[in-house]
Amino acid sequence: MFKQITPFVLTSDLDSSIRFYCGILGFNCTFKADGYAFLRRDHAAIRVVVTPADVDLSDERRQQMIYIDVDDVDALYEQLKPGLDTLPQVRIRSPFDQHYGQREFHVADDYATLILFGQPLSRQG
Repeated sequence: MFKQITPFVLTSDLDSSIRFYCGILGFNCTFKADGYAFLRRDHAAIRVVVTPADVDLSDERRQQMIYIDVDDVDALYEQLKPGLDTLPQVRIRSPFDQHYGQREFHVADDYATLILFGQPLSRQG
């Protein structure tokens, strides 16, 4: 039986990534070791791993994406907005409706990982 999925997020600076995911996106660091951290928020979790120094994580061709399903994307965006406002605007896309029936907002971390938060659009009668 599957229990949960926890994607690995690559970083070249573990402490910086922990500050981003915990300070901006509201995750909690529940375990940290040399070059590794486990972060959790509600039923979502990620594992942050330090890559070798010669790996260029700023190269957009290395971009990773994580989709996190949420109950209320607009409420979450408003909750996170004070922290999001500290980031360069180019790293944030405020809530919008997708053609495939999801309402989403997007946030990019420092190392080419795009985090998408979304919920199904309400069906109009």
